[in-house]
Amino acid sequence: MTEQITAGPLTTEAGAPVADNQNSETAGVGGPVLIQDQLLIEKLAHFNRERIPERVVHARGAGAYGTFTVTADVTPWTRAKFLSGIGKQTEVFLRFSTVAGNLGAADAVRDPRGFAVKFYTEEGNYDLVGNNTPVFFIKDAIKFPDFIHTQKRDPYTGSQEADNVWDFWGLSPESTHQVTWLFGDRGIPASYRHMDGFGSHTFQWTNEAGEVFWVKYHFKTDQGIKNLTQAEANKLAGEDPDSHQRDLREAIERGEYPSWTVQVQIMPAEEAATYRFNPFDLTKVWPHADYPPIEIGKLELNRNPENIFAEVEQSIFSPHHFVPGIGPSPDKMLQGRLFAYGDAHRYRVGINADHLPVNRPRATEARSHGRDGFMYDGRHGGAKNYEPNSFGGPAQTDRAMWQSTSVSGVTGNHPAPVHAEDDDFVQAGNLYRLMSEEEKERLIENLAGFIAKVSREEIAQRAIENFRRADEDYGKRLDAAVQALRG
Repeated sequence: MTEQITAGPLTTEAGAPVADNQNSETAGVGGPVLIQDQLLIEKLAHFNRERIPERVVHARGAGAYGTFTVTADVTPWTRAKFLSGIGKQTEVFLRFSTVAGNLGAADAVRDPRGFAVKFYTEEGNYDLVGNNTPVFFIKDAIKFPDFIHTQKRDPYTGSQEADNVWDFWGLSPESTHQVTWLFGDRGIPASYRHMDGFGSHTFQWTNEAGEVFWVKYHFKTDQGIKNLTQAEANKLAGEDPDSHQRDLREAIERGEYPSWTVQVQIMPAEEAATYRFNPFDLTKVWPHADYPPIEIGKLELNRNPENIFAEVEQSIFSPHHFVPGIGPSPDKMLQGRLFAYGDAHRYRVGINADHLPVNRPRATEARSHGRDGFMYDGRHGGAKNYEPNSFGGPAQTDRAMWQSTSVSGVTGNHPAPVHAEDDDFVQAGNLYRLMSEEEKERLIENLAGFIAKVSREEIAQRAIENFRRADEDYGKRLDAAVQALRG
């Protein structure tokens, strides 16, 4: 809980009582304002500094607190303590977000949704930073800044440009699967409560015996999937830009606590090398027929933040926040995020962001030798700030949080290893063929409406060709729809 301000006299930031908060001090009636009016100066200076840099991506967000409850025995696969027993509960904070929009953008837009969960475990905070889609547009973090630049405002026009979006997607065929997701029926969730969440990446689980398993997380909404059509979203975004944030807050206020059933897919480590496609490729899913999801828990949100800035805007999530028994995989997108997220928050919120109430561990104490910097609260007192020391300071455990993975070869800018079915189009085609005729029609309509805005024919045709390579009917129908719109 955040600390509450008690009733009593209004004071300055330093605690001195304020005599007049309505009139600034002047040189006589109607005269110029005096610089000695320190309350005025303090208020204006603080007001000028109230904002911190917004997130470059996932700027627009909402969040809530809740609990995660274990419902199955997963100790054969991981030694993480917060997963160690059926019925065990862990406090969580979950932040939802859109990806491309800025802090003032509307909620009801066609965009992936962030699904970031902070587990306040007894072994430290575990952050699972995912989306509402099981895949992503690219498979290597070196392409991420370029991708996001195409989604953000053009440096000349100041607007998102269809030319930029489709030029990049057309030249990056690996995006075909995620684009099919995004422009299908689930591209605009009706609310944050009515969508699934995914860890998206592959992660490592390690049990007490040191055995390694690769896992994928799924959060299945218990409220049921509900989505908006493009027309419904356009209307809602104009009438109520805060629709999704408002829906989440008001549902919790009514006591209608949203929940998700948590599942994992588990792959024994030895199967990864010979699996039919690269299991660490973020543009692909693991078919459920190969690795059926196993229910492991229930996540419920039951408490709203008391201050949006302090608890949502200043909340930080980083994929490198692991706990013993859980670790990274060779997923090249995940590897890049292990650095990028922590670095973004050090820039945005400050080097001591982890000390803020929403970010600090709840079920244990952070015992590090990090000191000083902006907003340092002096919590370490006069304790020594180095390790090893002989003054009783915290020391290393000598037990790695996750198992090492073997590597070989020479350094270089290598693409990921190629597996038998490592194709950029097969899963996009499979997804298309799973759709009903009505779903296909809406998908084609959504895609064609955006591609038709592209000014250069070769960019439009290159994009369409990627969908044709996923499925001939997919590309043919899309081409016809685009040409009809372009006249």
